[in-house]
Amino acid sequence: MLRPPRLPASEDVNDAVLIRPVAPADHAGWKPLWDGYNAFYGRSGPTALPDEVSRTTWARFHDPAEPVHALVAERDGVLLGLAHYLFHRSTIQLEPSCYLQDLFTAPAARGQGVGHALIEHVYERAKAAHSPRVYWQTHETNATAMRLYDQLAEKSGFVVYRRLL
Repeated sequence: MLRPPRLPASEDVNDAVLIRPVAPADHAGWKPLWDGYNAFYGRSGPTALPDEVSRTTWARFHDPAEPVHALVAERDGVLLGLAHYLFHRSTIQLEPSCYLQDLFTAPAARGQGVGHALIEHVYERAKAAHSPRVYWQTHETNATAMRLYDQLAEKSGFVVYRRLL
């Protein structure tokens, strides 16, 4: 099973933002962040994700058999950001790879280190799972996020191809 060990919640460098695993009681705070993330990538209105996808995604975070995980950033009881990541097998290594699938910070919290802290905590979870790498992708127009990503990782040089079926 590709499930990392449980790690406790921890504080980021400014001790004002708590990064922790999402809890079932967080749904009301998580859902607006999830909706904001999807809207950012054009998945809103007529192109919105079906509710079933969001419900299933939420349920996966709380299913111990699933390799999909979620962290949230919280300050004073308010959720400011999310990071969803998953572990998967690879043909080029024995240990699982960690894919940071979704990262989003509430607009009011941007520039405060929330995204940075979420990524660092995904790194911690990956290390605990003995994963030798964390990787992610972003849209080429997401220049603001790429300024952060350039500080925390290296560009792989790979181009993503896909075909929707």
